[in-house]
Amino acid sequence: MIILHYLDNSRAHRILWLLEELGLDYQVKVYHRTTDYQAPASLKQIHPLGKSPVIEDNGRMIAESGAIMEYLIETYGGEGLRPAAGTDERLRYRYWMHYAEGSAMPLLVMKLIFSRIPGQVPFFIRPVAKLISQGVAKKLLDPQLADHLELWISEVSKDGWFAGKDFSAADIAMSFPVEAGMTRIAEGRDLTVLRGWVERIRARPAYQRALARGGEYGYAKS
Repeated sequence: MIILHYLDNSRAHRILWLLEELGLDYQVKVYHRTTDYQAPASLKQIHPLGKSPVIEDNGRMIAESGAIMEYLIETYGGEGLRPAAGTDERLRYRYWMHYAEGSAMPLLVMKLIFSRIPGQVPFFIRPVAKLISQGVAKKLLDPQLADHLELWISEVSKDGWFAGKDFSAADIAMSFPVEAGMTRIAEGRDLTVLRGWVERIRARPAYQRALARGGEYGYAKS
């Protein structure tokens, strides 16, 4: 049976959701973040980097969200979750599957890190740290993130989903960047299109079952 090592409030939610969409039997081992929002040391017993998600299946240990999703779809009959080969939609699908981790998440992680820096330094230098963090966000991160947000809106506006007229695993892959991004970069922007997309993914029974299995996932409340 598949075992998913699941860190609360993390990208691992997408793997839970995919497992539910595929209708697979699996076990979930839930790990809780420390007081400083880090993964617990026990995850290093599963994978050297101590990160989640990680799955175990048939003696294989597989890490990285994109690799896990690709493996599950190819191994367990997930063709219905990706457009037909050779189509333009398949190209869009491949792009968003890679984009989610390769382009979107590094910027969002940097945004999170810089927002937390002032609270991690001695109190007497916090004003300086706050100014530096705000400057990096304003000059470097926020302009790029605004471009990414507009790209998401443009893509979903075409057909209602990220890779054509039908729901696909690309929407699962993009769920975390969009849900997290809407809490960090959305101020003052028209999010009607993205909010509609978020409502559609959250209405899926498999998404709801994933929430029930995994527990805490704060981004589902945004």
